[in-house]
Order: sequence, then C-alpha cells, then structure tokens
Amino acid sequence: MRQVLRQHPALRDDIGDLTTRRPLPSRDLPQLDPFLFLNHHGPQVYAPGNHGLPFGPHPHRGFETVSFILRGEMAHLDSGGHESVIGAGGVQWMTAGSGLVHAEISPESFKQSGGPLEILQLWVNLPARLKMTQPSYTGLQRADIPAIAVPGGTVNLISGDFEGQSGPYVSLNGVAMMTVELEARARLTLPAPSARTVFLYVVAGEPFVGGTSCREAHLIELDQGGDEVEITTQAPVTLLYGHAVPIGEPVVAHGPFVMNTREEIHAAIEDYQAGKFGAIAG
Repeated sequence: MRQVLRQHPALRDDIGDLTTRRPLPSRDLPQLDPFLFLNHHGPQVYAPGNHGLPFGPHPHRGFETVSFILRGEMAHLDSGGHESVIGAGGVQWMTAGSGLVHAEISPESFKQSGGPLEILQLWVNLPARLKMTQPSYTGLQRADIPAIAVPGGTVNLISGDFEGQSGPYVSLNGVAMMTVELEARARLTLPAPSARTVFLYVVAGEPFVGGTSCREAHLIELDQGGDEVEITTQAPVTLLYGHAVPIGEPVVAHGPFVMNTREEIHAAIEDYQAGKFGAIAG
C-alpha cells in the first residue's frame, strides 16, 4: 500500500468574487508530473443577478484542462466550434493541443437566478509528441459518467478503468480520473499502479489515507511503495483521484501555455497574436 509523504494545502487566491484555493503548483511542489495545476473554486452561493464566472475568452496550448462541476453549472465555448452547458456532477475535458481559445462562463440562467457553485479545474500536461495535436473538447453530464457502487460510497469513473468498467472519456495519454464519494465508516482500496503518479485531492472531509489522517482541501503526495491506496473514513468524504504515467520532460510554462522550451513559448505567443488559434464565434 502507498503511504502519505506530504500534504499540500490549497492556498486562498480569490479571482474577483470567486472563492479560489490552489494546492498545485506550490512552493514545495511545482508539479506532480504530469499534473500541473489545480484550482478549487467555491463552494459558495451566488445571489440572483450575479456576474457569474470570470473566465472569458483566453488561449491555451500544449496541455489539457479538465473541469469537474461539483455544484452549479458551467458553459463552455471555444474556437473549435464546441459549445455546451454542463451541470452538477458533469465534467468538461478539453485538449488544447496546438492551440485553442475558450471561455468558461456561467449561463444566463445561473446569472439571473444564482445558486450554489463548486468547480475543480485540473491542468494535465501533454508529452512533446502530443503538444501540437488537434484540439478537441468533450462535455460529459452526470448521466454520462458511470457511478460505480463501492462499500460505503460511489466512484464516478471519468476515464481509465475501475472494477471492470471503463470511463467514457478515452485520454490521449492514458490518464485515469475519477471522483470518489464515501460515507462515514467506509473503507475503499483504489488502484495506484507502481509506475504511475497518483493524484489525490481531498475536496471535503478528513479521510485516512494509508492510515494517515489527511486534511480537507489538501493535495496528498504519496510514496511509490505499492500499487494500491487504502482510504478509510470516520465521516463523509469527497475526493478527486487519478493516476497517470509521468512524462519526464522539461516543462516551460508561461501563463496559458505549457511547452518544453522557451522557444516554443515564444512561438505560441506569436501564433496566438497572429490569430492562428482562431476565435470564438459571435
């Protein structure tokens, strides 16, 4: 069984009126290869007549963004012509690849009526061979995601395999990703293949991981000492859990671009400024 090495707190970094905490990157953990970045927005309640999410059109190149809508809803538009509104329990998985402009905003109905909102956004790196791949987008509603019953809870399987089932999203780079909801006094063993990096973020509650008490809103860094992770609970817990093969390549990041060299970053900026990423219609 894998054991806990360190716990990294999600530090507060609000974006306007959007409550935001971020455990990755941090001073002690610049990346968890291939996982680059996690923002935890909310939980909070928006009043009627709000301005909604602040993420208007902006570019990306060289990696993937995965957004988990835990409460509320989020609209997606991008320069590839993709458009959707995903509700609570759904996921938006976008491969920026060679370059895309997208917006993540609140639909008009949410801005008018308000309501609860909680969203996680994870950035997943791509290896050099895939950084300039064709951009793509997949929007999954809660009903599209298998809810696998486990003793004392549920595993919502987005990508990869678990208990003989496969998630609906097939990752370019073999990333497995799921959310886990456990009740009090639950015990669950999750796969953690020894050659892979495990991503474990405690969204809510205080689980025991490999026997170690872990804190809410902390990223849990694990050792390489096994191929499984044991989770136990005394009270309800929600986790974001995944695993992937580390890429092991140089990472050069500049704002919304993640490449392997400084020269590739300059090229991304020039291509974006030249309009090569396209624009969102309307």
